[in-house]
Amino acid sequence: MTLFHHGDRVRYATTGDDGFPVVRYGFVGGVTGEAGPVVVMLDGELGGDVVDADTLEPVHIRNVTLTLEGTDLLDDPTLRQALVNMWAAEAESAGLQIAAIQPIGAGVRDASEGWTIAELSSAGERYTLRAAPCPNTNNAVLVHAQQ
Repeated sequence: MTLFHHGDRVRYATTGDDGFPVVRYGFVGGVTGEAGPVVVMLDGELGGDVVDADTLEPVHIRNVTLTLEGTDLLDDPTLRQALVNMWAAEAESAGLQIAAIQPIGAGVRDASEGWTIAELSSAGERYTLRAAPCPNTNNAVLVHAQQ
């Protein structure tokens, strides 16, 4: 169980009406206890929402993900390249500072049906940006950073 404190930047993950993951970002506005609900001030909203603590994570580059419908995004080199900018926009929305991001042309295919599509650095650490079929949702692509 992660303990949250007032002002922590958090990632709130839930499922949308369409069955796809929905991720929102915000700041902790209040905590009722170690296991109790947390008041989160979601970005773009004036009031706070009370959410279960188990749906929150501290924002970190490795948990900023982008899930998009359509595995054809992996098949077309131009669409794969566009995933880099889409993920960068998600990282900015999460409040992350990306020092440098270098796209890798059309990407490099790996053994698990995924693609390495960029290299990046944040907080002095090096990461690769990867796009692969989403393991939890059919006909979807997951884009995320990994070390």
